[in-house]
Amino acid sequence: MKIPFFKYQGAGNDFVMIDDRSEFFPINQKTIEQICHRNFGIGADGLILLQNDQNSDFKMLYFNSDGRQSTMCGNGGRCIVRFAEDLNLIQSQTSFNAIDGLHHAFINPEEIQLQMINVSEVQVFSSHLFLHTGSPHHVEFVQDVEQVDVKGRGAQIRYGSPYFEEGSNVNFVQVLDGQTLKIRTYERGVEDETLACGTGITAAAIAAFVSEKIKVNQVKVQARGGNLQVRFEENPSQGFENIWLTGPAKFVFKGEIEIKK
Repeated sequence: MKIPFFKYQGAGNDFVMIDDRSEFFPINQKTIEQICHRNFGIGADGLILLQNDQNSDFKMLYFNSDGRQSTMCGNGGRCIVRFAEDLNLIQSQTSFNAIDGLHHAFINPEEIQLQMINVSEVQVFSSHLFLHTGSPHHVEFVQDVEQVDVKGRGAQIRYGSPYFEEGSNVNFVQVLDGQTLKIRTYERGVEDETLACGTGITAAAIAAFVSEKIKVNQVKVQARGGNLQVRFEENPSQGFENIWLTGPAKFVFKGEIEIKK
């Protein structure tokens, strides 16, 4: 069967988007992995289905490039908002459901502002911090992020103790100044460095604040694929809330691909 698809990217983090409101898409790990393959398929960091939802404008169903359904993706969240706008489902703002719950977003011509889930706990260790921003994130601060072997070191941490098979995304973060970070991320499910990771960028900003490497709650983050911003509010009794990730989300191209049922 032929599947119509749309390609979007958010700061270089790229996704195959499918309008699946009629739920025609045959969800299959091997099929999704092949579609995302950069040599034998369309090529993408992940695949996202836009489906109907009874309690919001739409539902986001996200799969990593390994074909497995995954946790929340911040760049993918912004891209599906842009996709929904291009489908004329929404206009200047929206609410949609994802695996981690309800998200709100505001739409601008160049950027999408996406509300992330609240963060109730940040675990602080001598070598790193760990927190869940819709996906699990290990955050390490380094002197020069360009000198890090992200794929090698990231894979070692992702599969090592205490994460093992379930794994964690791994972020290496450099503090550039009092409000700016530079980040490189190893993403589980992609099993490689990606040009940007929205939940990782969010985690890095909060981790930098918790570790007092920055003292502001509006943070600029430079990823390899582009620049993003994170703002948040600290609630002493409940952690962090009103967390917003702002960055680009752009249409790339569309087409059809032949897949087996």
